[in-house]
Amino acid sequence: MRGGRRKGAGRPPNGDKAMVDHLRRPSLEKVTPVHVTLRISNDIPSLRSSRRFAAIKACFVKAQQEKPGLRVVEFTVLSNHLHLIVEADTSRHLSRGVQGLCVRVAKALNALLRRAGRVFADHFHSRLLRSPTALVNAIRYVLGNAQRHYGETGVDHFSSENEENAGVLAEPSGWLLRRGWAKAPRRVLDRLLGSRRYHLGSQMSQPRER
Repeated sequence: MRGGRRKGAGRPPNGDKAMVDHLRRPSLEKVTPVHVTLRISNDIPSLRSSRRFAAIKACFVKAQQEKPGLRVVEFTVLSNHLHLIVEADTSRHLSRGVQGLCVRVAKALNALLRRAGRVFADHFHSRLLRSPTALVNAIRYVLGNAQRHYGETGVDHFSSENEENAGVLAEPSGWLLRRGWAKAPRRVLDRLLGSRRYHLGSQMSQPRER
């Protein structure tokens, strides 16, 4: 019988089993924020070292210069994975941009560690953020990941919340990341904001008054 699903068909995983569902990614009809997760191989030492983190930040800058249709607007680097909030102009920009970033990071880490071979454990995972609530919850998740994993409090020095890392971030162009996020419900904003203001884009944005 011809046609239909076949066992073993499709793109093979990187490793013994797939860590990311390899279904077709949702299509972007317009500029859209996306939550991207990248996991590294088990034999790579922690990314939360000053030298490896500096190499990753440099890759953010160079990748965005090379692939201008993808912008990194928030991030956190954990010991064995990275969380990014990116803004992609099209599905093609998302795919090519993240792939290009992964290539740069892999080359940089391999050179730094004087090793060869695969750096990322699997293909990247992505989730489109189509509403203010989804976007704010994703930003909160990304910026709070170190506390979730390690119990650390305060500003995570390996994330975009640290002002010293602001230079690697790109200016968003879409409505959601520039102004739309502030239209999320107050209870959702309060979870992100806490006692501080949160800003995106060139101007400090303020959520609407209580």
